[in-house]
Amino acid sequence: MTDTPVSRFTQPFGLLRDAIEQVILGQRTLVEDLLVAALARGHVLVEGAPGLGKTRLVRAFADATELTFGRVQFTPDLMPADVTGTTVFIEDAAVERFAFQPGPVFHNVLLADEINRATPKTQSALLEAMQERAVTVSGERHELPDPFMVLATQNPIEMEGTYPLPEAQLDRFLFKLNVDRPDAATLRRILVTTTGEDMEPPRGIITREAMLDMQRMLRSVPIASSAIDFVVQVVDATHEHPLVRLGASPRGGQAMVLAAKGFALAAGRPHVEIDDLRRAAAPSLRHRLLLSFEAEVEGADPDAVVAEVLASIDAPVARR
Repeated sequence: MTDTPVSRFTQPFGLLRDAIEQVILGQRTLVEDLLVAALARGHVLVEGAPGLGKTRLVRAFADATELTFGRVQFTPDLMPADVTGTTVFIEDAAVERFAFQPGPVFHNVLLADEINRATPKTQSALLEAMQERAVTVSGERHELPDPFMVLATQNPIEMEGTYPLPEAQLDRFLFKLNVDRPDAATLRRILVTTTGEDMEPPRGIITREAMLDMQRMLRSVPIASSAIDFVVQVVDATHEHPLVRLGASPRGGQAMVLAAKGFALAAGRPHVEIDDLRRAAAPSLRHRLLLSFEAEVEGADPDAVVAEVLASIDAPVARR
């Protein structure tokens, strides 16, 4: 393949996707969505029932890069300082002093495992880190490494012992990805692969510098003004849908645009098409819609609402 700006994104993207797929079988769309969100400098919330490989997916992504990795198992007794770090008193022969002891948030990739099993107070400890990429402890601000991303897993909120995430924190996730149970053929492959000899997962497929370069490339992808208008219409329409009490925030529109740029590059195209925006809509908006009481009674699905919104908007005539 000719070395072009697009191929400098497409080639490592394909290598990363293929490496993760050696560990996460039969979930290509899920893997691609996770990679696009990470390359858009976004945080990702992965939801699914226990045993579907959510934690394994995040760990496989970290293994396939040279990024530093930290993990926090969220439990009801977890405290905010267990995530962000704390100030400790150090007494030695030279001097007595207070020093900051960093928490696990000080890594490139933070796995917040089963994030909705912690109390809202501890969940909220990540708000500043996710938005500002820094934490403030004892009045002192500490910058987080670059890149920094939170990849959180959660069980469906109706399961016992879970606490719904605050809307302000949900809005800080670029994507919410749903992990569905595998079909029979994929389940068979999983059983064969995971019950034999242990396989060493692929490691260090791309460097931190390559990841930062891909993130810069994604941001530079042009998008037509008509495509921006399409995103505006989608976001506005979520507020007007009869089953929605509160529609998507501007962050939802930003997520759609950034993700569409990633999907375009991953497909080998140097510009965004409407289909890229349509693909980005559900993972960008599903967690940002607050459905009405009637919708909850009827068992309405946010993805169905997003699909109805997309169907109601005509694709714009392309112009740049």
